[in-house]
Amino acid sequence: MIEGHGDDAYRYEHIRSDFSSNICVHSNHQSLLHHLAAHPELISHYPEPEAWSLERMIAERYDIDPGQVIVTSGATEAIYLIAQVFKMQPVIPRPTFSEYEDACIMYSDAIAPGYAGNDRAGKMLWLCNPNNPTGEVYDQLYVDRMMAEYDLVVIDHSYENYTDLPVMSPRWGARTPYSIQIHSMTKTYGVPGLRLGYITAHENLTKVLRRNLRPWSVSALAIEAGKYLLEHDELICKPDLKEAQRLYFMLQQTEGIVVTPTRTNFMLCRLAQHTAAELKDYLARCHGMLIRDASNFRGLTSQHFRVAAQTPAENDELIRAIQSFIALKGNG
Repeated sequence: MIEGHGDDAYRYEHIRSDFSSNICVHSNHQSLLHHLAAHPELISHYPEPEAWSLERMIAERYDIDPGQVIVTSGATEAIYLIAQVFKMQPVIPRPTFSEYEDACIMYSDAIAPGYAGNDRAGKMLWLCNPNNPTGEVYDQLYVDRMMAEYDLVVIDHSYENYTDLPVMSPRWGARTPYSIQIHSMTKTYGVPGLRLGYITAHENLTKVLRRNLRPWSVSALAIEAGKYLLEHDELICKPDLKEAQRLYFMLQQTEGIVVTPTRTNFMLCRLAQHTAAELKDYLARCHGMLIRDASNFRGLTSQHFRVAAQTPAENDELIRAIQSFIALKGNG
């Protein structure tokens, strides 16, 4: 899905508050920017064909072998790489991140949503944990049951730092040949423009994936940024989950809104009347606020939208703006 994700403020003028992106709010990247500015020579040379130096640092961080780490140009490249290499029957719960299905479709001649042709050997389950857009978190017992049921389980841990619940560690995941974990430095450090992610898995799996890597897919600036970020844990995004729960309860108490329980900073909502597109347009034009129209998630409806908690003042403004929309539109 090239279009239809959040963070599309470029489509509007005068957006003041962006609730559409799940990225941790108001991160400070000044020290990272100063560090990269001090290394202009990086743009004059090719990067490492594969980001070996960054892979070694990630492996050291999690006490795993460097061969069990593959750095990618964002988590999305990892998703497409896995779909390309492991041509298994995909099972994709709904609603969830659309790129799993899109990637599987790209590398299959005939695929129905959530399923594939009979020529594929084995079944591969795709899990987003925490799940986008619902904010649900799968515990380890559930993941263990899924690994026993499926030939391969791909776990997208892009939002692993956006919850206070435990998720599978890279060290634990690298021990089993039945799971692949995807991680996102984009989300962890709030740097979506860098396009930086990585895979951790058993070496039997990473060896196969590595044979299909495209050379120089991760830029020299991204590699340098990744190494700097790993040395500065104070730059890790820490969403205010208490504030997110406060926004959840305010939405829950708003007439005309149904909201799904969440354990992250973002939450899925549904309008009892009217469409998410109408609400999005109203908020953008009249209040300078941007939300995520979630109607293009498979399994959802034109009434679904997603918001990520911002500052307390912005969240209060959002509730008032939604209430004004509902009052303006009425019940019909």
